[in-house]
Amino acid sequence: MKIRIPSSYELIFEEKLEDLNSLGMVLHHKKTGARIALIANDDDNKVFSIGFRTPPANSTGVAHIIEHSVLCGSKNFPVKDPFIELAKGSLNTFLNAMTYPDKTLYPVASTNDQDFKNLMHVYMDAVFYPNIYQRKEIFEQEGWHYEIEKESGQLTYNGVVYNEMKGAFSSPESQLNRLNQNSLFPDTTYGVESGGDPDFIPDLSYEEFLEFHRTYYHPSNSYIYLYGAIDFTERLEWLDEEYLSKFDYLEVDSEIEMQNSFEAVKEVTAFYSLGKEENPQDNTYLSKNYVIGNSLDKKLGLTFQILSYVLL
Repeated sequence: MKIRIPSSYELIFEEKLEDLNSLGMVLHHKKTGARIALIANDDDNKVFSIGFRTPPANSTGVAHIIEHSVLCGSKNFPVKDPFIELAKGSLNTFLNAMTYPDKTLYPVASTNDQDFKNLMHVYMDAVFYPNIYQRKEIFEQEGWHYEIEKESGQLTYNGVVYNEMKGAFSSPESQLNRLNQNSLFPDTTYGVESGGDPDFIPDLSYEEFLEFHRTYYHPSNSYIYLYGAIDFTERLEWLDEEYLSKFDYLEVDSEIEMQNSFEAVKEVTAFYSLGKEENPQDNTYLSKNYVIGNSLDKKLGLTFQILSYVLL
C-alpha cells in the first residue's frame, strides 16, 4: 500500500499495523503545524475526526458550550442547526462531538464516499468558521440566558448546556466521580468541571466564550484523524486547500500541567441533594482514591483495567 503525501505535509513516521492489517502514518502540516494521523486499510466505514486540546481554567463549561455552539451554523453552512440536518439526512454511521476535561473531539463516519466528504466539509467549516462571532444568540441558546415566563414570575437561568449539566449533577454517583477527579488533580485542568457546573455556567461572558474559541480552535492546536478505505492524497489536498492553508502558524499554549504529589493524605467532604422522602442515613458514599503512574503508560493502564475487571 503506497500513499502519495502532498508537498504541503511532512511525513513524521509510518508503520505497518499488523493487528489491524493497516498502514499507519503521522503527518505534520508544514504551514500550520497541524498533526494528522492516517490509518489506511480496506474498511469501507471511513472515519474522520478533528480534535483540539482545550484545557479549561474554570468550571463555566466554556469548552462544552463551544462544542455545542460551533455546530449551530457556519460560513458555508449557515443553517440554524446543521448537526440535526446531518443526523436526519446523512448516511453517517457515526456523528457526534465530545468534550473531555482536556480536549474536544468532532468525529464522523460513513460508508458512502460522497457522504463522508460532505460530513468532513460541514465539520471543518463548523470548527474554523462558526457563526458564533456574528450571532450572540447562539451562545445564549447553547450556554445560558435569563428567562422569565410571565411578568410576575421569577427570573431563572436557561440554556442547553446549563440544563444538560443540571441533569448530570442530579446523580450522586456522577457527582462522586467528578469529585474524585477534581480532588486528585486540583492544580490542573482536571481540577475543574469541563462540562460546566450549573453554579458557575452563568459566570461565563460572551467575550470569554469567543476568546476561548480564538485561542484553541486553530490548526496549530489541532489533531486530525483519517481511517479506512480513503483516497488519502485527495483528502489531504482538500484539507490543505480549503482550510489549513488559510491559516498561519500560531503558538498555542495548551499544555496540560502535571499534578504535584500531595505531601499527605487528603480528606474531602461534600454534600448532595436528596429527595424529600430519602433517608440521609442510608445514602452516604465513601470513596478512596490513588493516582498511580501516568495515563500514557499503556502497559500499566491495561494492567489496572484487568485488575479492576477481576475485583469488580
